[in-house]
Amino acid sequence: MVYLAEFVGTAILTLLGCGVVAGVTLARSKAEGSGWIVITFGWGLAVTVAVYVVGQYSGAHINPAVTFAMASIGELGWAQVPGYIAAQLLGAFFGAVLAWVVYLPHWRVTEDPVVKLGVFSTIPAVRSIAANFATEVIGTFLLIFGILGINANMNPIGAGGGGLQDLFGTGFAPLLVGFLVLAIGLSLGGPTGYAINPARDLGPRIAHAVLPIPGKGSSDWSYSWVPIVAPIVGAVLAAQVYVLLGFEV
Repeated sequence: MVYLAEFVGTAILTLLGCGVVAGVTLARSKAEGSGWIVITFGWGLAVTVAVYVVGQYSGAHINPAVTFAMASIGELGWAQVPGYIAAQLLGAFFGAVLAWVVYLPHWRVTEDPVVKLGVFSTIPAVRSIAANFATEVIGTFLLIFGILGINANMNPIGAGGGGLQDLFGTGFAPLLVGFLVLAIGLSLGGPTGYAINPARDLGPRIAHAVLPIPGKGSSDWSYSWVPIVAPIVGAVLAAQVYVLLGFEV
């Protein structure tokens, strides 16, 4: 059940997330040109909906960086990590394919191949690998730090407390996590598009590579390792620092 939940949750995340980018950037969409604020709100709400749907079953990691972070501090068994990540990648791919279907007529009338890639995966505004890597580390660090903080504050509400399943079993916590993602996008998302999630970037990037998108251009594999590695580094660092500071998990 946990792996199915991770698949479904990550599919919802990427369907709504890639969908809002498509709506804002693809030609002749009714939302075309509505801007960065709409995109960041869309991604924040995408996370919120995904967490509401599957949080009680798997903890709604929906992000390999979260999975690695939780495992690194003993909140998830390492034996479960491969299954979580496989489900997340498959879900992200599937959600991106659904977003492609929703906007099917718009790929042909959109000329810029970079815009088409941007629907699926992140693209740095200024390509500087060291700076881009640092941005993703910092953004994901804040994501994990924030999730752990929200969890600690919600613990007194639950009888058991402590796990992400307990956190996301409460009605208000998923909304807080969505606001956290919104805040990261508004404040730190400008340089790289804030992947902060390897599955969110890699799954849709693979979809972009294999789908028959007219005039799609390159999938930019030379950059693809940054939104995979940097979020994992940032997430594990955040979890370790949180515990070292003596904060309650």
